[in-house]
Amino acid sequence: MRGVVFDGKQAQVVDDLEVRAPGPGEVLVAIAAAGLCHSDLSVIDGTIPFPPPVVLGHEGAGVVEAVGAGVTHVSPGDHVALSTLANCGACADCDRGRPTMCRKAIGRPGQPFSRGGNPLFQFASNSAFAERTIVTAVQAVKIPSDIPLTSAALIGCGVLTGVGAVLNRARVDRGETVVVIGTGGIGLNVLQGARIAGASVIVAVDANPAKEAVARQFGATHFIDASAVADSSAAVKEILPTGADHAFECVGNVRLIRQAIDLLDRHGQAVLLGVPGFTEEATFQVSSMYLDKSILGCRYGSARPQRDIALYADLYRQGRLLLDELVTEVYPVEDFPKAAADAHHGRVARGVLTF
Repeated sequence: MRGVVFDGKQAQVVDDLEVRAPGPGEVLVAIAAAGLCHSDLSVIDGTIPFPPPVVLGHEGAGVVEAVGAGVTHVSPGDHVALSTLANCGACADCDRGRPTMCRKAIGRPGQPFSRGGNPLFQFASNSAFAERTIVTAVQAVKIPSDIPLTSAALIGCGVLTGVGAVLNRARVDRGETVVVIGTGGIGLNVLQGARIAGASVIVAVDANPAKEAVARQFGATHFIDASAVADSSAAVKEILPTGADHAFECVGNVRLIRQAIDLLDRHGQAVLLGVPGFTEEATFQVSSMYLDKSILGCRYGSARPQRDIALYADLYRQGRLLLDELVTEVYPVEDFPKAAADAHHGRVARGVLTF
Protein backbone atom coordinates (compact mmCIF):
# COMPACT_ATOMS: atom_id res chain seq x y z
CA MET A 1 0.00 0.00 0.00
CA ARG A 2 1.02 3.64 -0.48
CA GLY A 3 2.30 5.93 2.24
CA VAL A 4 4.76 8.70 3.08
CA VAL A 5 7.90 7.47 4.84
CA PHE A 6 10.67 9.56 6.42
CA ASP A 7 13.91 7.57 6.59
CA GLY A 8 15.89 10.10 8.60
CA LYS A 9 17.14 11.98 5.55
CA GLN A 10 14.19 12.49 3.24
CA ALA A 11 10.45 11.89 3.02
CA GLN A 12 9.19 9.95 0.04
CA VAL A 13 6.03 8.30 -1.21
CA VAL A 14 6.34 4.51 -1.30
CA ASP A 15 3.95 1.83 -2.50
CA ASP A 16 5.17 -1.24 -0.61
CA LEU A 17 4.03 -0.53 2.95
CA GLU A 18 2.33 -3.21 5.00
CA VAL A 19 0.32 -2.86 8.19
CA ARG A 20 -0.58 -5.63 10.60
CA ALA A 21 -4.11 -6.68 11.53
CA PRO A 22 -5.80 -4.95 14.49
CA GLY A 23 -5.29 -6.52 17.89
CA PRO A 24 -7.55 -6.30 20.94
CA GLY A 25 -8.71 -2.74 21.50
CA GLU A 26 -7.50 -1.57 18.07
CA VAL A 27 -9.12 -0.31 14.88
CA LEU A 28 -7.96 -0.66 11.27
CA VAL A 29 -8.92 2.44 9.28
CA ALA A 30 -8.80 2.98 5.52
CA ILE A 31 -7.59 6.57 5.30
CA ALA A 32 -9.52 8.70 2.81
CA ALA A 33 -7.92 12.07 3.54
CA ALA A 34 -5.18 13.50 5.74
CA GLY A 35 -4.23 17.10 6.44
CA LEU A 36 -0.60 18.14 6.12
CA CYS A 37 0.33 19.89 9.37
CA HIS A 38 3.57 21.73 10.12
CA SER A 39 4.27 19.11 12.79
CA ASP A 40 4.85 16.62 9.97
CA LEU A 41 7.32 19.02 8.39
CA SER A 42 8.94 19.51 11.79
CA VAL A 43 9.80 15.82 11.91
CA ILE A 44 11.48 16.14 8.52
CA ASP A 45 13.52 19.23 9.45
CA GLY A 46 14.40 17.91 12.91
CA THR A 47 12.46 20.46 14.98
CA ILE A 48 10.48 17.52 16.41
CA PRO A 49 12.91 14.65 17.08
CA PHE A 50 11.40 11.32 16.12
CA PRO A 51 13.03 7.94 15.42
CA PRO A 52 13.13 6.92 11.74
CA PRO A 53 12.04 5.22 9.66
CA VAL A 54 8.54 6.50 10.35
CA VAL A 55 5.25 6.72 8.48
CA LEU A 56 4.20 10.37 8.71
CA GLY A 57 0.79 12.00 9.13
CA HIS A 58 -1.41 12.57 12.16
CA GLU A 59 -4.52 14.45 10.98
CA GLY A 60 -6.77 12.00 9.18
CA ALA A 61 -10.23 10.63 8.57
CA GLY A 62 -11.49 7.52 6.86
CA VAL A 63 -13.64 4.42 7.08
CA VAL A 64 -13.30 1.60 9.58
CA GLU A 65 -12.24 -1.64 7.87
CA ALA A 66 -11.88 -3.94 10.87
CA VAL A 67 -11.91 -3.85 14.66
CA GLY A 68 -10.12 -5.91 17.24
CA ALA A 69 -11.61 -7.75 20.18
CA GLY A 70 -13.39 -5.56 22.69
CA VAL A 71 -14.08 -2.63 20.35
CA THR A 72 -17.79 -1.82 20.38
CA HIS A 73 -18.18 1.92 19.75
CA VAL A 74 -17.25 1.72 16.05
CA SER A 75 -17.88 -0.94 13.42
CA PRO A 76 -16.67 -1.67 9.88
CA GLY A 77 -18.15 0.91 7.53
CA ASP A 78 -18.31 3.72 10.09
CA HIS A 79 -16.77 7.07 9.17
CA VAL A 80 -14.25 8.20 11.75
CA ALA A 81 -11.98 11.15 12.47
CA LEU A 82 -8.74 10.18 14.19
CA SER A 83 -7.06 11.75 17.19
CA THR A 84 -3.39 11.41 18.07
CA LEU A 85 -4.07 10.51 21.70
CA ALA A 86 -3.58 6.83 22.39
CA ASN A 87 -4.33 7.50 26.03
CA CYS A 88 -4.85 4.59 28.38
CA GLY A 89 -8.16 5.74 29.89
CA ALA A 90 -7.26 4.37 33.31
CA CYS A 91 -4.50 6.54 34.83
CA ALA A 92 -5.03 9.45 37.20
CA ASP A 93 -4.86 12.04 34.41
CA CYS A 94 -7.33 10.19 32.19
CA ASP A 95 -9.61 9.72 35.18
CA ARG A 96 -9.52 13.48 35.79
CA GLY A 97 -10.53 14.19 32.19
CA ARG A 98 -7.02 15.18 31.11
CA PRO A 99 -6.15 12.60 28.42
CA THR A 100 -3.55 14.92 26.85
CA MET A 101 -1.46 14.40 29.99
CA CYS A 102 -1.62 10.59 29.89
CA ARG A 103 1.98 9.37 29.94
CA LYS A 104 1.12 6.41 27.75
CA ALA A 105 0.07 8.85 25.03
CA ILE A 106 3.42 10.65 24.94
CA GLY A 107 6.69 9.44 23.46
CA ARG A 108 6.04 5.71 23.12
CA PRO A 109 5.77 5.04 19.38
CA GLY A 110 4.72 1.61 18.16
CA GLN A 111 5.75 -0.14 14.97
CA PRO A 112 2.60 -1.50 13.29
CA PHE A 113 4.03 -0.95 9.79
CA SER A 114 6.65 -2.84 7.85
CA ARG A 115 8.42 -2.47 4.56
CA GLY A 116 10.48 -5.23 3.03
CA GLY A 117 10.24 -7.09 6.31
CA ASN A 118 11.62 -4.17 8.34
CA PRO A 119 9.49 -2.40 10.99
CA LEU A 120 8.57 1.29 10.71
CA PHE A 121 7.51 3.59 13.52
CA GLN A 122 4.10 5.22 13.76
CA PHE A 123 4.04 9.01 14.11
CA ALA A 124 1.86 10.45 16.86
CA SER A 125 0.17 7.05 17.33
CA ASN A 126 -1.60 7.77 14.04
CA SER A 127 0.39 7.79 10.75
CA ALA A 128 -2.45 9.07 8.60
CA PHE A 129 -0.22 9.36 5.49
CA ALA A 130 -0.91 5.74 4.62
CA GLU A 131 -3.75 3.99 2.84
CA ARG A 132 -4.46 2.08 6.04
CA THR A 133 -3.42 2.59 9.63
CA ILE A 134 -3.92 1.03 13.04
CA VAL A 135 -5.10 3.15 15.97
CA THR A 136 -6.27 2.38 19.47
CA ALA A 137 -10.01 2.32 19.87
CA VAL A 138 -10.09 5.58 21.84
CA GLN A 139 -8.50 7.39 18.87
CA ALA A 140 -11.30 6.54 16.43
CA VAL A 141 -14.26 8.88 16.82
CA LYS A 142 -17.41 8.14 14.85
CA ILE A 143 -18.68 11.07 12.79
CA PRO A 144 -21.75 11.52 10.58
CA SER A 145 -21.24 10.13 7.10
CA ASP A 146 -22.47 13.35 5.47
CA ILE A 147 -19.35 15.29 6.55
CA PRO A 148 -16.81 15.30 3.67
CA LEU A 149 -13.79 13.29 4.78
CA THR A 150 -11.43 15.89 3.31
CA SER A 151 -12.90 18.35 5.82
CA ALA A 152 -13.37 15.90 8.69
CA ALA A 153 -9.67 15.02 8.55
CA LEU A 154 -8.77 18.45 9.87
CA ILE A 155 -10.75 18.05 13.08
CA GLY A 156 -8.22 15.61 14.50
CA CYS A 157 -5.36 18.08 14.89
CA GLY A 158 -5.77 21.66 13.68
CA VAL A 159 -9.33 22.09 14.94
CA LEU A 160 -8.81 20.22 18.21
CA THR A 161 -5.65 22.22 18.90
CA GLY A 162 -6.84 25.70 17.91
CA VAL A 163 -10.48 25.67 18.97
CA GLY A 164 -9.62 23.56 22.01
CA ALA A 165 -6.98 26.03 23.15
CA VAL A 166 -9.68 28.69 23.28
CA LEU A 167 -12.53 26.71 24.79
CA ASN A 168 -10.67 24.21 27.01
CA ARG A 169 -7.36 25.81 28.00
CA ALA A 170 -7.88 29.58 27.98
CA ARG A 171 -11.64 29.31 28.51
CA VAL A 172 -12.29 32.56 26.71
CA ASP A 173 -15.52 34.11 27.95
CA ARG A 174 -18.13 36.25 26.23
CA GLY A 175 -17.02 39.83 25.71
CA GLU A 176 -13.31 39.18 26.31
CA THR A 177 -10.55 40.32 23.97
CA VAL A 178 -8.20 38.08 22.00
CA VAL A 179 -5.01 38.52 19.99
CA VAL A 180 -3.92 35.73 17.64
CA ILE A 181 -0.33 35.87 16.37
CA GLY A 182 -0.02 33.79 13.21
CA THR A 183 -2.97 32.83 11.02
CA GLY A 184 -1.94 29.49 9.61
CA GLY A 185 -3.99 26.35 10.16
CA ILE A 186 -3.81 26.56 13.96
CA GLY A 187 -4.28 30.32 14.11
CA LEU A 188 -7.40 30.20 11.96
CA ASN A 189 -8.91 27.69 14.35
CA VAL A 190 -8.02 29.88 17.32
CA LEU A 191 -9.83 32.72 15.54
CA GLN A 192 -12.98 30.69 15.05
CA GLY A 193 -12.75 29.33 18.57
CA ALA A 194 -12.71 32.91 19.85
CA ARG A 195 -15.68 33.74 17.63
CA ILE A 196 -17.63 30.72 18.91
CA ALA A 197 -16.75 31.67 22.50
CA GLY A 198 -18.21 35.14 21.99
CA ALA A 199 -15.06 37.27 22.20
CA SER A 200 -15.82 40.92 21.51
CA VAL A 201 -12.53 41.93 19.86
CA ILE A 202 -10.39 39.43 17.96
CA VAL A 203 -7.15 40.84 16.55
CA ALA A 204 -5.22 38.73 14.02
CA VAL A 205 -1.54 39.52 13.45
CA ASP A 206 0.35 38.10 10.48
CA ALA A 207 3.21 39.16 8.22
CA ASN A 208 1.35 38.00 5.10
CA PRO A 209 -1.29 40.56 4.04
CA ALA A 210 -2.91 37.98 1.76
CA LYS A 211 -4.23 36.22 4.86
CA GLU A 212 -6.48 39.09 5.93
CA ALA A 213 -9.59 37.94 4.06
CA VAL A 214 -9.52 34.41 5.43
CA ALA A 215 -8.66 35.64 8.93
CA ARG A 216 -11.74 37.85 8.91
CA GLN A 217 -13.82 35.00 7.49
CA PHE A 218 -12.85 32.85 10.47
CA GLY A 219 -13.60 35.48 13.08
CA ALA A 220 -11.02 38.29 13.19
CA THR A 221 -12.57 41.69 13.86
CA HIS A 222 -9.23 43.39 13.11
CA PHE A 223 -6.18 42.40 11.06
CA ILE A 224 -2.66 43.78 11.45
CA ASP A 225 -0.19 43.26 8.62
CA ALA A 226 3.04 42.92 10.56
CA SER A 227 5.06 43.48 7.39
CA ALA A 228 3.53 46.92 6.85
CA VAL A 229 3.93 48.48 10.31
CA ALA A 230 7.05 49.44 12.22
CA ASP A 231 5.75 47.91 15.45
CA SER A 232 2.90 45.41 15.38
CA SER A 233 2.61 45.52 19.17
CA ALA A 234 1.95 49.24 19.01
CA ALA A 235 -0.66 48.61 16.33
CA VAL A 236 -2.40 46.12 18.61
CA LYS A 237 -2.29 48.62 21.48
CA GLU A 238 -4.09 51.16 19.30
CA ILE A 239 -7.00 48.71 19.19
CA LEU A 240 -6.63 47.41 22.76
CA PRO A 241 -4.99 50.24 24.75
CA THR A 242 -4.81 48.28 28.00
CA GLY A 243 -3.89 45.00 26.37
CA ALA A 244 -5.68 41.74 25.63
CA ASP A 245 -7.39 39.27 27.92
CA HIS A 246 -5.86 36.44 25.89
CA ALA A 247 -2.95 36.29 23.44
CA PHE A 248 -2.25 33.13 21.43
CA GLU A 249 1.17 32.55 19.83
CA CYS A 250 0.65 30.19 16.89
CA VAL A 251 4.01 30.46 15.09
CA GLY A 252 6.63 28.96 17.39
CA ASN A 253 8.94 31.99 17.42
CA VAL A 254 10.46 33.02 20.76
CA ARG A 255 10.34 36.72 19.81
CA LEU A 256 6.62 36.39 19.16
CA ILE A 257 6.15 34.52 22.42
CA ARG A 258 7.59 37.57 24.17
CA GLN A 259 5.26 39.77 22.13
CA ALA A 260 2.23 37.73 23.22
CA ILE A 261 3.22 38.14 26.88
CA ASP A 262 3.84 41.88 26.50
CA LEU A 263 0.41 42.39 24.92
CA LEU A 264 -1.51 41.12 27.95
CA ASP A 265 -3.82 43.21 30.06
CA ARG A 266 -4.10 42.64 33.80
CA HIS A 267 -5.12 39.04 34.52
CA GLY A 268 -4.34 38.20 30.90
CA GLN A 269 -3.23 34.84 29.60
CA ALA A 270 -0.60 34.08 26.95
CA VAL A 271 -1.23 30.67 25.39
CA LEU A 272 1.68 29.03 23.56
CA LEU A 273 0.67 26.87 20.60
CA GLY A 274 3.56 27.25 18.16
CA VAL A 275 6.50 24.84 18.49
CA PRO A 276 9.97 26.43 18.60
CA GLY A 277 13.08 24.28 18.46
CA PHE A 278 13.36 22.05 21.51
CA THR A 279 16.43 23.86 22.85
CA GLU A 280 15.16 27.41 22.34
CA GLU A 281 14.42 29.67 25.30
CA ALA A 282 12.11 32.67 25.63
CA THR A 283 12.42 35.61 28.03
CA PHE A 284 9.91 37.91 29.66
CA GLN A 285 9.84 40.73 32.18
CA VAL A 286 9.14 39.05 35.50
CA SER A 287 7.74 42.15 37.19
CA SER A 288 5.02 42.39 34.55
CA MET A 289 3.57 39.08 35.73
CA TYR A 290 2.53 40.29 39.18
CA LEU A 291 -0.74 41.62 37.83
CA ASP A 292 -2.12 38.08 37.78
CA LYS A 293 -0.89 37.37 34.26
CA SER A 294 -0.29 33.78 33.16
CA ILE A 295 1.76 31.94 30.55
CA LEU A 296 0.01 28.72 29.55
CA GLY A 297 1.37 25.80 27.63
CA CYS A 298 -1.21 23.85 25.71
CA ARG A 299 -0.92 20.32 24.40
CA TYR A 300 -3.39 19.35 21.70
CA GLY A 301 -5.99 21.91 22.76
CA SER A 302 -6.35 20.25 26.19
CA ALA A 303 -8.78 18.06 24.27
CA ARG A 304 -10.97 15.17 25.21
CA PRO A 305 -11.23 13.81 21.65
CA GLN A 306 -14.21 11.48 22.03
CA ARG A 307 -16.20 14.42 23.35
CA ASP A 308 -14.66 17.28 21.39
CA ILE A 309 -14.51 15.74 17.91
CA ALA A 310 -18.21 14.86 18.15
CA LEU A 311 -18.96 18.40 19.36
CA TYR A 312 -17.02 20.04 16.54
CA ALA A 313 -18.67 17.78 13.97
CA ASP A 314 -22.04 18.93 15.30
CA LEU A 315 -20.98 22.60 15.22
CA TYR A 316 -19.91 22.10 11.59
CA ARG A 317 -23.30 20.68 10.68
CA GLN A 318 -24.93 23.71 12.36
CA GLY A 319 -22.81 26.04 10.23
CA ARG A 320 -20.98 27.47 13.26
CA LEU A 321 -17.61 25.78 12.71
CA LEU A 322 -15.79 26.20 9.40
CA LEU A 323 -14.07 23.12 8.00
CA ASP A 324 -14.47 23.21 4.21
CA GLU A 325 -12.97 26.70 4.20
CA LEU A 326 -9.78 25.41 5.84
CA VAL A 327 -9.02 23.16 2.88
CA THR A 328 -7.00 25.31 0.50
CA GLU A 329 -5.96 22.52 -1.84
CA VAL A 330 -6.39 18.76 -2.18
CA TYR A 331 -3.48 16.66 -3.46
CA PRO A 332 -3.22 12.99 -4.38
CA VAL A 333 -0.70 11.39 -2.03
CA GLU A 334 1.77 11.09 -4.91
CA ASP A 335 2.00 14.91 -4.88
CA PHE A 336 3.30 15.00 -1.31
CA PRO A 337 6.45 16.95 -2.29
CA LYS A 338 4.32 19.75 -3.78
CA ALA A 339 1.99 19.72 -0.78
CA ALA A 340 4.96 19.95 1.59
CA ALA A 341 6.48 22.83 -0.37
CA ASP A 342 3.18 24.73 -0.40
CA ALA A 343 2.81 24.28 3.36
CA HIS A 344 6.41 25.27 4.03
CA HIS A 345 6.03 28.50 2.06
CA GLY A 346 2.65 29.38 3.61
CA ARG A 347 0.73 29.10 0.36
CA VAL A 348 -2.09 27.08 1.97
CA ALA A 349 -4.08 27.21 5.19
CA ARG A 350 -4.26 23.42 5.04
CA GLY A 351 -3.37 21.10 2.23
CA VAL A 352 -5.09 17.71 2.30
CA LEU A 353 -3.67 14.47 0.89
CA THR A 354 -6.11 11.93 -0.51
CA PHE A 355 -5.80 8.21 -1.17
